[in-house]
Amino acid sequence: MPERANAASDGKFHPRELKALEKALRRIVRAHDLHSKALAKSTGLTAAQLIILRGIAELGQVTSTAISAYADISLATVVMVLDNLEERGIIQRYRSDEDRRVVHTRLTALGAEMVAKAPPPFGQNFASRFAAMDETRRREIVVSLSAFADLLTPVFVAGPPMPEETVSRATKPRG
Repeated sequence: MPERANAASDGKFHPRELKALEKALRRIVRAHDLHSKALAKSTGLTAAQLIILRGIAELGQVTSTAISAYADISLATVVMVLDNLEERGIIQRYRSDEDRRVVHTRLTALGAEMVAKAPPPFGQNFASRFAAMDETRRREIVVSLSAFADLLTPVFVAGPPMPEETVSRATKPRG
């Protein structure tokens, strides 16, 4: 709470602006949750699974690291999702012929069919409404949301604290 008061008192933004951003973000999160539930019900896939499948479809035979970068999802989560998709016969993983340490992923026929039949990201209603907008307005929205996401992403200027720094800070009396 003190961060908000300090930032607002510096005169850099009005508290109502922050409140409006919080409300807009809650609406986005809620809409995404509703879309994700509808997606799971209609396709049997979670949003993360579909993003990963679309990445494989777009990139071709690809490594987990490349999928992670493409989807902006942690490598550990990508591997977990791929495990599930492989068990269901949606993707196939195999070792590279050139370097046996490298594992590639590709869609199976079932996976390619699922991607082809999947609704557009955020649903058809959003896709139609977004497409109806002027190209300049669409670009503004993309740039603004990207900048907002960047603002929300934690930045470690000096890197994360070392374990001993974390312990000493946590045990140091506040005053």
